[in-house]
Amino acid sequence: MSKKNLVVFSGAGMSAESGIKTFRDTGGLWENNRIEDVATPEAFAKDPERVLEFYNQRFFQLKQVEPNEAHYRVAALEKNNQFKVKVITQNVDDLHERSGSTKVLHLHGELTKCRSSGDETHIQNMPDEGIKLGDLCPKGHQLRPHIVWFGEMVPAMDKAIEIVSRADMLIVIGTSLNVYPAAGLAQMTSAHAKVYLIDPGDFDYLDPKIKHIKKPASAGLVDLLRTLY
Repeated sequence: MSKKNLVVFSGAGMSAESGIKTFRDTGGLWENNRIEDVATPEAFAKDPERVLEFYNQRFFQLKQVEPNEAHYRVAALEKNNQFKVKVITQNVDDLHERSGSTKVLHLHGELTKCRSSGDETHIQNMPDEGIKLGDLCPKGHQLRPHIVWFGEMVPAMDKAIEIVSRADMLIVIGTSLNVYPAAGLAQMTSAHAKVYLIDPGDFDYLDPKIKHIKKPASAGLVDLLRTLY
């Protein structure tokens, strides 16, 4: 019997139990910074030092947190003989990988990496001390965070659509289905695919085919996995 394709699509709620905040939690601010000041190409052009320092601090904070039960439960699914598991995440942390997931696609980039601001092909690990103004790629361009900023294209979206379209089961965790790209991806499933949403929020617009488990990530996954095994 062939394994079923199980896709997990995770958002901010997945990492919330690990203590990672998002700008939506604080009225449009991200760690007391306006998004326009630290997460756009224009912000980097205007004040690159501030933007680099902001992401350096996010990188340092990431080292202080650990994966939570939800991350570990997703990783454990890879060991189940029923499923071939792939993870698509909006999160820029590496908690999926640190919990043991081996097939993770990051839509919005990765805090643990940086890239050239002038050569899209040059991506490298973030230096332990973060990025400083004057840190250059081999071609002489300033290094920048490997993050998809507001106003930039999402280069991994085509790959994500391909993965979701082949899913037999899609589990959306910790992201509302009225915010793109999550909403778009959920609509890319085939007619036969089962779709679950694990999120404590209230949603009155959900497609009838989506089963909503109104709980935080870890508790919701526990409930869902009981029905799968």
